[in-house]
Amino acid sequence: MTDAAASTPTHPEPSRYLQIWLDSMAQVLGQISGSPLPCVTLPEAPAGTAATAPGDLWMVCACTGGLRGEMILRLPAASTLRLAQIFMSEPPAPEAELTADHREAAVELLRQIAGLAASGLKTIWGEVQLRLDASPGTPSWPASSTTWIRAGDDPGAPLAMVEMQLSAALVAGLRAEKTEAAKPSNPVPPASAPIPPSPEENQAKLGLLMEVELAVTLRFGSRRLLLREVLDLNPGAVVDLDRQVEEPVDVLLDGRLVARGEVVVVDGNYGVRVTEVAHAGS
Repeated sequence: MTDAAASTPTHPEPSRYLQIWLDSMAQVLGQISGSPLPCVTLPEAPAGTAATAPGDLWMVCACTGGLRGEMILRLPAASTLRLAQIFMSEPPAPEAELTADHREAAVELLRQIAGLAASGLKTIWGEVQLRLDASPGTPSWPASSTTWIRAGDDPGAPLAMVEMQLSAALVAGLRAEKTEAAKPSNPVPPASAPIPPSPEENQAKLGLLMEVELAVTLRFGSRRLLLREVLDLNPGAVVDLDRQVEEPVDVLLDGRLVARGEVVVVDGNYGVRVTEVAHAGS
C-alpha cells in the first residue's frame, strides 16, 4: 500500500471540524493520564514519520446525520503503542511489543475521542453520528484533505501522531456549511414564518457542490482476510474474490454504489459500460 495522500494539501474549510477532534483528543488523553496533554494540528507529516508501515493502525470513521462522508485515521505503530499504554495505565516503554491488546485499547481510546467529538460537532452541525471501524489500509478514495494531530509538548519527540484523511463528500459538506454561515442573514419580520430559500439560492448551492471532485472506483469483488493471511501475502499470491467473471462490476462514487456495468477497454485503458444505475438508498 502507498501513501497516496501524503502530499494532499489541507483545505481551510475543515478547520472547525478538525479543531473539535483536536480538543476532544486533548481532553480524553488529559483525563486518562491525569495531566494536560497538548495537541496541535500539522498540515503535513513531520520529518521522520514513515509514510505507511505494516504495523499501522487504520480506522475508518463514517459520518452520518448533520454531516455525511468518511474519514480515515492512521496511527503509526509507535503511536498506537504509546496511546494504548496511556489507556491501559502502563508505564511508557517504546521497546515493548505491540500486542493485540494494545491495538484494541487504542481502538477503544479513539472511540471515546469520537464520542466526545460528536458532542462538539452537534453545536454546529446538529446531530452527527460517528462510527469507527477497523480499516485494512489506505481508503479506496483519494483524500480531499489531509492533516496530522501531534500529541505531546516536544515537537522533536511527540507522544503520538495521528493522520486524518477526509473524503471529498465530507469536505463538500463542511465547505457548504461554511459558505452558508458566511452569508449575511436577512431580518425576519416578527411573528412571520421563516422565508424559504429562493430557487436562485438553491441553484447557487447546487452549483457550489457541482465543482467538487469525487472518486470513481470499480470494484471487481471483495474478500475478508485474517490478519495472518494478509501478512503472508507475497508477489505471486492469488486472492480469490467473491464474484464470478461474468458478473457485472460495481461502480463506486466516493465509496457508495451508484451503478454496475461491464468492463471494456478504451484506447488501452480500462473502462466500464454502465448496464444498471443504482436507485437512491440502495
